[in-house]
Amino acid sequence: MPHLTASEHIASPSLLQEDCVIPDVPPQALWELIRDGEVDEVDNTSAQPEENTGKLPRVDIKLEDLFDEDDDEDDEFPGSSVTEGKIENSPPAESLYRSYNIAPSAKYTDPEVMLAFYQRLFPFRYLFQWLNHSMKPSNDFGHREFAFTLQNDAYLRYQSFPTGDLLRKDVLRLNPSRFEIGPVYTANPRDRKMLRKSTAFRPMAKELVFDIDLTDYDEIRTCCDKANICHKCWSFVTMAIKVVDVALRDDFGFKHIMWVYSGRRGAHAWISDKRARDMDDQRRKALAGYLEVIKGGAQSGKKVNVKRPLHPHLARSLDILKDHFQRDILEDQDPWGKPVKAERLLQLLPDKALNDLLRKKWDAAPGRSSASKWADIDALAKTGASKTLDGRALLEAKQDIVLEYTYPRLDVEVSKKQIHLLKSPFVIHPGTGRVCVPIDTKRLANFDPLGVPTVTELLGEIDEFDDREVKEEGEMKVQDYEKTSLKPYVDYFRTYVTSLLKEEKCVKREREDDDGMEF
Repeated sequence: MPHLTASEHIASPSLLQEDCVIPDVPPQALWELIRDGEVDEVDNTSAQPEENTGKLPRVDIKLEDLFDEDDDEDDEFPGSSVTEGKIENSPPAESLYRSYNIAPSAKYTDPEVMLAFYQRLFPFRYLFQWLNHSMKPSNDFGHREFAFTLQNDAYLRYQSFPTGDLLRKDVLRLNPSRFEIGPVYTANPRDRKMLRKSTAFRPMAKELVFDIDLTDYDEIRTCCDKANICHKCWSFVTMAIKVVDVALRDDFGFKHIMWVYSGRRGAHAWISDKRARDMDDQRRKALAGYLEVIKGGAQSGKKVNVKRPLHPHLARSLDILKDHFQRDILEDQDPWGKPVKAERLLQLLPDKALNDLLRKKWDAAPGRSSASKWADIDALAKTGASKTLDGRALLEAKQDIVLEYTYPRLDVEVSKKQIHLLKSPFVIHPGTGRVCVPIDTKRLANFDPLGVPTVTELLGEIDEFDDREVKEEGEMKVQDYEKTSLKPYVDYFRTYVTSLLKEEKCVKREREDDDGMEF
């Protein structure tokens, strides 16, 4: 698989070996080559060609051959009759789909289903523009690491591509079950073992990312656990997105924030502002620490210990979360309905005498709801029955309880290091078949994780559209993603990328102007 920039010639046998041998090795054969070793990384440069003449030919690659600068046509979204852009030994898009007779009832893990999805629906062009920050190929994309998980679970790290088209061709060739995105390195990831000094290969940029996973809420959500989710517990993700998104925008000034559904039980945030991409690990750790409030595992005691007066970020968060606490926590989750759970609530209150009064009242009414128990706290406090009660301490304890049950539970380790890999937007979740689609934060309340289309549903929608078009004898050219319920998500992604590219272009122009002022 080539990884040369424009007009660059092959300068080492390792590169020739990589280009000549690996493309001919199918995933299963590749697995057989590495199954006896540590299957964490596949080093393409280790393969040996059958013949080495010693003299390497010059290969000239024109820029227009690497990347189609025309932004009016999205060739990675072929229409039903379009067969352009195919790779060698691959059937055209139409026959690729029709020959397998893929239907909505097909398993989303089937290789032919995945291949049809990559061929017809995955937005490679916009993914390239997003990660490249420009229409023309650059090191922002060419030195970026991709990691593929193949159908046989082999894991290929340090893959890199000079253009989005070459990424697409390799994805179609290897047909991975998913792929992940890593940092931009100081050198091409494929060439890392040819560098004289290991320190010459290091990450230099990556989007700032955050990970929200509902399994981190298992101790407080009562409707589901583990990998299971429902609309009730998805509200935890909604709350988290609201709090983190406003903090990133208002407190740090970031503009280009994209939230992506993980495909099952969570969401990922990608911050693409240049300031965010250039942050070193120390700054990433500090920012993650700023947002981290819930600390301690399931067996730990009080998980929220914040200073007073509250930081403006926490005061704002409480204001955002108060309605969610009443509706989503007290009513939907009913976290203290059972006596053992009610004891947890009492442990978080500061006055023993008040706790004894509450316990006595709740024992007398076993079926009392969490909303009623929460109201009982203030009702009994106002009676003055506890002579030792500190009103301010009670107020602060209640604020901490609201934060413990509503504030985002972030996997901060994901955010601390540039080198961390994260699943690409628009890949298929292997457990659910759902597409990892972007979430429009302006319509956050309307996002339904259980309504996100699966890959088999999407391919079925293409069939239905094409059958309807044949009956109506229509000749209008429509890209395949526009025939499906994936369209609003791709359109949102395109709008996001366009906004990012516009700002990147302005930043580059300002730098050029500044350079021109120097003497």
